[in-house]
Amino acid sequence: MRRMTPSTRPRRLIEQFLFPAPRIKAAELKACLQGKTILVTGASYGIGEALARRLAACGTHLLLVARSGDKLRALKTELAQTDNRIDIFATDLTDMVQVDALLNSIRRQHQGIDVFVSNAGKSIRRPLFDSLQRFHDFERTMQLNYYAPVRLSLALIPLLLTRGGQIVNVSAANVRLAPAPFWAAYQASKCAFDQWLRCAAPELAARGVACSSAYLPLVRTRMIEPTEAYRDAPAMSAEQAAALLCKLMLTRKPGCSPWWLGPGQWASLLMGGVWSRLAERHLRRTRHG
Repeated sequence: MRRMTPSTRPRRLIEQFLFPAPRIKAAELKACLQGKTILVTGASYGIGEALARRLAACGTHLLLVARSGDKLRALKTELAQTDNRIDIFATDLTDMVQVDALLNSIRRQHQGIDVFVSNAGKSIRRPLFDSLQRFHDFERTMQLNYYAPVRLSLALIPLLLTRGGQIVNVSAANVRLAPAPFWAAYQASKCAFDQWLRCAAPELAARGVACSSAYLPLVRTRMIEPTEAYRDAPAMSAEQAAALLCKLMLTRKPGCSPWWLGPGQWASLLMGGVWSRLAERHLRRTRHG
């Protein structure tokens, strides 16, 4: 365990307050998930990797999807145990040809799936005026954060129906908060799939398939590394995020979120105009500074 230094101690204390660790009994989780087939996208790094490690200890049959074949093979070797099975699929989810090949392979090999965890995602923070010649940023972000999980969900629903399965969406807390400057591509794409899944949830629930979303705050993964301001900001660990996803599998509740997201939503609703004016004022000041 990494020792806290004087410079990191205040941040760790804030993180403990903002992101208390969920309580899950390992024996209860194993009893619930043992023998189940669980598909996880974005499984080679960050939240997906942490989740794969946690699920492997429960004796599950894991279907791990990610772009990096080498990383998936290394993870499979590391997690190989006598009481679980791991299949890996090196797939770029922005390439629909590869997605179709993945789905065909899954259909041939599996009669049913218990849980589909939509975790793969792309984050991008860029000012609008730096994006005027970069429409591809919006296309790529929408492709991975919206079109890919919709395509996978539509294809996997028949397999989920056979086992009364579950779709678990790794969403973001900011889809429930006021829009933020520089995040147009990311927030729009995350909101799109969140809305799609919430619209589909009643129809799926009527057929026995649960839909759950984890509205996660900032998580300390390689995804946030390009944004310098976030490197020392309070953030949830990937292991904590994975624990929250496991809790959703255990409870099959519609969602989970940080304790402060509810008040944050009310503040966004009541103070949205104030927030927009403050953001505009700040941007004017920094642009002319």
